[in-house]
Amino acid sequence: LGWNVPYDFNESDFRVCYALLNTYLTKQIENSDEQIPWNTLRYLVGEVHYGGRVTDSYDRRILTTYMEEYFGDFLFDDSQEFFFYHDQKVRYGTPQANGDRDDYASFIDKLPLLSGPEVFGLHSNAEIDYLTNASAALLNNLVELQPRTAAGGGGATREEIMMTVAVDVSEKIPVIFDLPKMKKMMHTPTPTQVVLLQELVHWNNLLSTMTLTLKDLKRALNGEVGMSNILEEISTALFNGRLPPSWSKLTPQTEKTLGAWMDMFLRRQTQYAAWCEEGIDPFVMWLSGLHIPATYLAAVVQTTCRLKKWALDKSTLYTKVTKMV
Repeated sequence: LGWNVPYDFNESDFRVCYALLNTYLTKQIENSDEQIPWNTLRYLVGEVHYGGRVTDSYDRRILTTYMEEYFGDFLFDDSQEFFFYHDQKVRYGTPQANGDRDDYASFIDKLPLLSGPEVFGLHSNAEIDYLTNASAALLNNLVELQPRTAAGGGGATREEIMMTVAVDVSEKIPVIFDLPKMKKMMHTPTPTQVVLLQELVHWNNLLSTMTLTLKDLKRALNGEVGMSNILEEISTALFNGRLPPSWSKLTPQTEKTLGAWMDMFLRRQTQYAAWCEEGIDPFVMWLSGLHIPATYLAAVVQTTCRLKKWALDKSTLYTKVTKMV
């Protein structure tokens, strides 16, 4: 939470930075240095260990702000006590210097066991998001713990269910688009037609992957070939009603279940087919059905600038809310 891009921060990052701080502070005491190397610590922690994973410019700005906010001599300013966070109920500060072990232990014991999102600089709604994600992860783990062998009694077996789902999905996969033929028909493509061709490249890649993996899965379920790790992931996802990981890599990020995703899949196919058949830009575009909506919006601006003879660098999009009767 709190980042534009999810990053794989883990316990080892914390342990490495903890050891780094311990090494530099210990060396500062042993060498009797008056100044703590804050700039070096900021760089190693914020730019190398944690910052090495950050790719978004705004996330990097947040990380840099954290380093400036919490690394400095102001932590030990006697004239103005420093607090990481404080309110009427709790005060997250620093313990008094030159205390003994009991003083530090007493200070830690006074801290609450549970910390709210405000302590980390987040909105109170962040806790709702966190609990929602934790609940979803718990339910997904329970689904994964389902027995993989059929219990006694009637009903379809696990393999029969997976075969049924695989056949049903296979029947809904359309034929891939003939891109070379479309390029010949377009002659000199417009910016939006270039976007269409790019979208169809991603779409054909998804269709080919789905067709190939489902074909191999059906052969594996029939005992014709061995069950690889990828086929095992696909079979488990189909049985649990989730989108297989090998497919989700080729489609816009989504949290939909397999059934809801297939509905969106068919709607995307309908939009692409209508766009190709008409040969002109649709009057209404379902942006969520595109692989990269930003490229289409940029193409719309470019096409309009060509038509109106406007300067491209001085043109932009704006949203106007209308009332539908």
